[in-house]
Amino acid sequence: MPSSSHRPRKRFGQHFLHDPRVLARIVDAIAPAPNDLLVEIGPGEGALTAPLIERADKLEAVEVDRDLAAELAARFPPFKLTVHCADALEFDFARFPAGLRLVGNLPYNISTPFLFHLAQYASRVRDMHFMLQLEVVERMVAAPSTAEYGRLSVALQARFAMEKLFTVAKGAFRPPPKVESAVVRLVPLARPLHVDDELLRKAFSARRKQLRNALPGIDFARVGIDPQLRPENLSPQDYARISSSG
Repeated sequence: MPSSSHRPRKRFGQHFLHDPRVLARIVDAIAPAPNDLLVEIGPGEGALTAPLIERADKLEAVEVDRDLAAELAARFPPFKLTVHCADALEFDFARFPAGLRLVGNLPYNISTPFLFHLAQYASRVRDMHFMLQLEVVERMVAAPSTAEYGRLSVALQARFAMEKLFTVAKGAFRPPPKVESAVVRLVPLARPLHVDDELLRKAFSARRKQLRNALPGIDFARVGIDPQLRPENLSPQDYARISSSG
């Protein structure tokens, strides 16, 4: 395990995973193999980096903290680890070949915008395994007509098959976060749906209104959707039909 001398920086939302049992479960869920194109986002002190390299032989990492990036680069030889010191929210993942496997313990303060950022690279990705705030994972996998279902649910379910793998207690981190966490798997759909994001923004800003009031100007009869339903009642397939109607 890496040393715990680095002081977590609040501005980066740093909570370092240290529980060896949780780390082992994550690595087993990922099941890395030699020649996999693995990219770890936010490796921090390298607690997950080391077992990933052990099984995959080579790893790319994106780390915004310059001190941690330097420590990782010094700890692992360059033929094992390439560290990109960059903000993952602005990072161009298209620089890597297709077949990416993305992994990471994501900072919870950027998780939602970062998931939207990654969605644009879905066609280049084999799978993703992330540690996120439990509430965010529940929103990602939520079904229509539930309290958790919203814009994030639709936008991601239109592109990925997703599965909540397991929850993680606060004590598995240093310092412990204020919320529970969970590990989620995302696998790009062979045939993703086209859903207009501006449509989703408009719909879920009025999620409790009837569709005819939340989305005026749309011919719901033409797409076979009851205009008395509410935005939270529609499936990703419904939103794809509306997006293509117009």
